[in-house]
Amino acid sequence: MNKFSRVAIVVVICLVVGYVSGMVTRTSITTWYPTLVKPSFNPPNWIFAPVWTSLYVMMGVAAGFIWNQITTQKVAVTKALQIFAIQLVLNALWSYLFFGLHNLMLATIEVVLLWLMIFETYSQFAKINKTASYLMLPYLAWVSFASVLTASIWWLNR
Repeated sequence: MNKFSRVAIVVVICLVVGYVSGMVTRTSITTWYPTLVKPSFNPPNWIFAPVWTSLYVMMGVAAGFIWNQITTQKVAVTKALQIFAIQLVLNALWSYLFFGLHNLMLATIEVVLLWLMIFETYSQFAKINKTASYLMLPYLAWVSFASVLTASIWWLNR
């Protein structure tokens, strides 16, 4: 498989995860979410789709860059991609907990775990490909913001 194909495959996987997560949120965004008390720094709903789409593309490119090192660093690449997969599952789980189950407290706890796994993914990627690790930084920054937002929404609605 060539390098471009690997990158494209992971980008598509990330976008599919994002799409599935979006399906979970779709109904709650118009029904349940507007009923919540939100902090003053809560962004408008329209911002989430373009931000997440960009982040999923960057995540996919980053993981593709790592996968492309499989022939020279098999053990490190395998470990890094396993951690990447875990954080991707946690990413989808947050949407289910928050928008699917409406469990704000559990979503708050889970987003902290997600942040830790993204940081670990960043750290593992940095050992293999600096560009790939840098591509994870906007995601880490956004989930940092999302963590504060989730915790604030939980606190305001407990």
